[in-house]
Amino acid sequence: MTGASCLCLCLLPLLACSALEAPPPCDSQIYCYGDLLHTVQMAEIFKDSKTFVDMSLRYNTSETLAMFQKFMDENGPDPTKQQTKVFVDSTFVANDELVYSEPEDWKENPKFLERIRDGNFRQWAFELNALWKNLSRRISDDVKVNPHRHSILYVPNAFIIPGGRFREFYYWDTYWIANGLLLSEMNRTVKGIIGNMLHLVDEYGFVPNGGRKYYLERSQPPMLIPMMGKYLAATSDTTFLRESFKLLEKEYYFWINNRTVDVEKNGKTYRMARYHVFSSGPRPESYREDFMTTQHLKNEVDKTTLYMNLKSGAEAGWDFSSRWFINNGTDEGTIKNLDVMNIIPVDLNAFLYKNALLLSEFSWILGNVEQSLLYMHEAKLWQEAVTDVLWNDDAGVWLDYDLKNNISRNYFYPSNVAPLWTKCYSQEDKVAVSKKVLAYLAAQNITQYAGGVPASLALTGEQWDFPNAWPPLQMLIIQGLAATEVKESQQLAEQLARNWIRANYKGYSQSGDMFEKYDSLIPGRYGSGGEYIVQSGFGWTNGAVLELLNMYGPTVLSSDKPTQRIRPSQSSNTRLKGSSVTT
Repeated sequence: MTGASCLCLCLLPLLACSALEAPPPCDSQIYCYGDLLHTVQMAEIFKDSKTFVDMSLRYNTSETLAMFQKFMDENGPDPTKQQTKVFVDSTFVANDELVYSEPEDWKENPKFLERIRDGNFRQWAFELNALWKNLSRRISDDVKVNPHRHSILYVPNAFIIPGGRFREFYYWDTYWIANGLLLSEMNRTVKGIIGNMLHLVDEYGFVPNGGRKYYLERSQPPMLIPMMGKYLAATSDTTFLRESFKLLEKEYYFWINNRTVDVEKNGKTYRMARYHVFSSGPRPESYREDFMTTQHLKNEVDKTTLYMNLKSGAEAGWDFSSRWFINNGTDEGTIKNLDVMNIIPVDLNAFLYKNALLLSEFSWILGNVEQSLLYMHEAKLWQEAVTDVLWNDDAGVWLDYDLKNNISRNYFYPSNVAPLWTKCYSQEDKVAVSKKVLAYLAAQNITQYAGGVPASLALTGEQWDFPNAWPPLQMLIIQGLAATEVKESQQLAEQLARNWIRANYKGYSQSGDMFEKYDSLIPGRYGSGGEYIVQSGFGWTNGAVLELLNMYGPTVLSSDKPTQRIRPSQSSNTRLKGSSVTT
């Protein structure tokens, strides 16, 4: 980041210059910023902008930049697409950074398969378990020796990639993947994956969005500590916990020190978290798309603000959604109305409650009672903030909070029930809270969606909106309802799990693939929208299904095809206000 960029950022009313004093973690003039990146990405020589920034250099950085300068001198400030392609072909190479890695602890028949009563589902789980081998990778030795020739970040252990265009690990994807791996009894693989993330915390101070240099601009939902919690429950490996504890704390305090803001409500001030990325310029992996998104703006500060909101939306994991649109106090608009930094998200604050609670439990296990009590106090502060600021008694659920307009955002998202998943509520109120949430979900008619609970009810064309249904959101709502131990909530959880399992099974039976997202209206059909075509593989989908088959395998009746639903006729910006879907 240049001095001029820092000056531009510091003009923004939301920011403090002190937060930008440290040098940016991504300092590559090829993969993160600079004229070469701009020239190549704007030439659109690849259909997917990510393709270029995932390529490796044939020469070192200084040689490549010198060759680029010569190229520009010879071809002028606006080289053609073909000229640019020739330059890229001569200076970059694809796919030499990852090596297939056979997992040493993979088992053909892990014990959980025995829990699955239905034979078809059991065979399906058997095949999904085999996919862990297909998705296992490690970083090539050349990346360790010549890190500047690659955009991928070196980590010491093997890991699981999501699949498709995603040939590196991703932060919150990995949590759901790890849960599936633990069911598959691949404990050593999970320990190595956690070790990779701890390595990144040690190196950079936090876990980035994914395993690329250009992802060092941002993080993703904080799941490292919950991942350690799941690993510890499966293995009782307190030695690894002791070795890792300081880095787990470091990851937690990245969020406290860089992603919190004071929120005032009813005369009281609360510390709460938001997604808030300090970084100018387009996302390198979506450079042209972001650049074009900002071209309607004339003011450089406004452009920088929108770039930051685009990156903040990516940090949320919901890239992109009407959830982040603020337009006259509503969620109407387009991606140009992104205002992620002015929204206090329910799920992020619930996750950080869980982080603090687990750090308290870890401290207790390690024999540090005083530290355990301090983190327990931290957890109580998060719970108080989530309850007092985000719980909306009229709606009967938690709602994101709009800092710009000081109002709750009363729109349906599965993330609204994330505090059920983390148990971020008073246990004395468990039954009352559960009943209110059940009434809220009934009013949204969520059981009508046989393909899974949609990410929202707004049909915008963004991939984290209707009709797309995403695996982690199913887990938040299903496991959250089940965790209340209230009979009616558990019954709804099983119904939603049944829908999701059958829809995923139908899609797999028809295509032989698992997808990153699905259509909530047509069971088994993959999702659509967003910046790239749907991807198959797929890490977190596999992990989520294996978890649900383990939970409900003994009770799910059969693998019969779910009821087919017919897509309603909707205009591009229609919202489904809990209306029934025609059957």
